[in-house]
Amino acid sequence: MSQATPNTDTAFNSLPLKPALLDTLTTIGFESMTPIQAQSLPAILNGEDVIGQGKTGSGKTAAFGLGLLNKLDVKRFRIQALVMCPTRELADQVAADLRTLARGIHNIKILTLCGGVPMGPQIGSLEHGAHIIVGTPGRIIDHLDRRRLDLENVNMLVLDEADRMLEMGFQKELDAIMLEVPRERQTLLFSATFPEQIQTISEQFLVNPVMVKVEGKHDGNTIDQHFYECGNNNDRMKALRLLLLQHKPESAVVFCNTKRETKDVAAKLTNDGFSVVALHGDLEQRDRDQMLLRFANKSASVMVATDVAARGLDIDALDMVVNYHVAYDTEVHIHRIGRTGRAGSKGAAHTFFNHEDAYKIALLEDEIGRDIIGEALPSEHLLDTYPPQPRMVTIQIDGGKKNKVRPGDILGCLTGDNGIEGTEVGKIKITEFRSYVAVDRKVLNKALNKITKGKLKGKSYRAWELR
Repeated sequence: MSQATPNTDTAFNSLPLKPALLDTLTTIGFESMTPIQAQSLPAILNGEDVIGQGKTGSGKTAAFGLGLLNKLDVKRFRIQALVMCPTRELADQVAADLRTLARGIHNIKILTLCGGVPMGPQIGSLEHGAHIIVGTPGRIIDHLDRRRLDLENVNMLVLDEADRMLEMGFQKELDAIMLEVPRERQTLLFSATFPEQIQTISEQFLVNPVMVKVEGKHDGNTIDQHFYECGNNNDRMKALRLLLLQHKPESAVVFCNTKRETKDVAAKLTNDGFSVVALHGDLEQRDRDQMLLRFANKSASVMVATDVAARGLDIDALDMVVNYHVAYDTEVHIHRIGRTGRAGSKGAAHTFFNHEDAYKIALLEDEIGRDIIGEALPSEHLLDTYPPQPRMVTIQIDGGKKNKVRPGDILGCLTGDNGIEGTEVGKIKITEFRSYVAVDRKVLNKALNKITKGKLKGKSYRAWELR
């Protein structure tokens, strides 16, 4: 394994990229490379195997995305690249990013293969062929076992968030998939942390890989880190309530170390009147999708989640992160707090600890370069106040793509003929059979009436608040 040679020129046009890709990068405002892109792209474009380690938001998707799109031969209508992700949400996000980067390349087909959605449409899409597959290991194995998926032309394999795939128990599936792709290929492995299992995988599946590591330290001007000493779980719960009541975040994530803890914390916060969703491995895919939607729509203020459940989520403008317990290792801590203060915005991270965390706190002190001393919590008088409710609520509509419903139809329905203001409409998402729109809480009833009274494409649709 060799270390990447630092690239001093961070301009994308310094790389041997296809003109169409360079034009697209200019169009979407990608002016210069992030550190992980500057270090990894020269090796990727040179056809070398690469191991990239970097936190969320480091730009790794564009790094491997540009590499595989530059290598792709669009005229060969075969599956040439396979990207594996731990969760459906991350796979959808990666596929969307790849489609954006591929905007200037005509007739390219990118297909997602993930669990939690019906097999039928995926089977039909596979029959029509694809250039790039993005998917989760379990669903990819399902299609391979049924001989619906042919990977013999794959020349680039990407393992994204490889550490989480291993944490989620996908080692067996990864081993089986590796047997289905050609030995003569380029393999890229990206991971936020680097446990021993990653070392094993790299030795087993990569050839003389170039190691790229972007330091996880965060700019103190972007993320304010605060630490509070809490003796037990009752103290932690009180501290969490006080911080949420004091700061009134529009979007906050509370990280827990176990599924049981996640459920318990979410239930207690809900009982106290906070607007909460809980994300953990026991959820059905539909429930998970709806919770993520409410949080992304700003119609739920607090998400309580495990690290595995929250990996790969595309969350914008996250105001606050709370570590209910100190993370198991420093790299996970850095990854957690990296979800706030992204893209130059100001963020805050709050961590609860006690005397049993002394060793982990010492490692964090080395990482952030200062002593960690418990701070004073906000006044307990706040416990007598009621939590503020989110400004937005999400409406579910009983019609989607199959009914030819489009975002513009929903916006027009809500704002036309003495409707609500456009500024009172938030995010709109259309799925096969359902649609979702966020609206200001004050105009919920008016919005529901507009949709259910036959004003949406001249039809009546059932609609209700998603809780």
